Amino acid sequence: MEHLKIASDNYVAFTFFIGTMAMMAASVFFFFEVNNTQEKWRTSVLVSGLITFIAAVHYYYMRGYNLETGDSPTFFRYVDWILTVPLMCVEFYLITRKAGAKVSLLWKLIFASIVMLVTGYFGETIDRDSSVLWGVISGAAYFYIVYLIWFGEVSKLAQSAGPNVAKATKILAWFVLVGWAIYPVGYILGTPGGLFGITFVADPAMAAKSMDIVYNIADAINKIGFGLVIYVLSRSED
Repeated sequence: MEHLKIASDNYVAFTFFIGTMAMMAASVFFFFEVNNTQEKWRTSVLVSGLITFIAAVHYYYMRGYNLETGDSPTFFRYVDWILTVPLMCVEFYLITRKAGAKVSLLWKLIFASIVMLVTGYFGETIDRDSSVLWGVISGAAYFYIVYLIWFGEVSKLAQSAGPNVAKATKILAWFVLVGWAIYPVGYILGTPGGLFGITFVADPAMAAKSMDIVYNIADAINKIGFGLVIYVLSRSED
């Protein structure tokens, strides 16, 4: 299995390896802490563990794919996102449920996240000639999620759910606004005509490697950080 060894200068595979270990460690932590958590927050902490566990499994396979082929594992990354991003949206519903969050809010968040990811995948892989169109649709779904969290139902419910929930929701909202923004930026840089027909990169292969490193670091920060905010909330007195 010589070809599966990580070369000292293969920073892409190295970040996949670090991402796998970080996500798995976070999963073990969250799973073990579920029984030490107040009952009303247990589902939220469990979901945090599921998010990082799913990501850890995918990062393990993405590392192997990258080492075997040298290519960016775009398909596996989107499979990871289509599972974990809706779960991250579910967290907003779970923490505002006691303030009256309805199931309709849950489905709005899940639907918008799926639209964001499916159209992004189409624009990045299947229909690259129409990447601008798919990017606009994906971006609209992303900003709809941002609106719900910052100004819409999630924000209003969080304010009435107590100061700890309001604070946690605000931090999670920053994760969505700033942390998730790396994904549309990567889309713009990685697809031909990603922004109004402008091509930003002369070497697509080098751009893919750079974005894999950025994605891996951002994914670890976003997913683990998301879970830690939920964990801290679960230790609050609200």
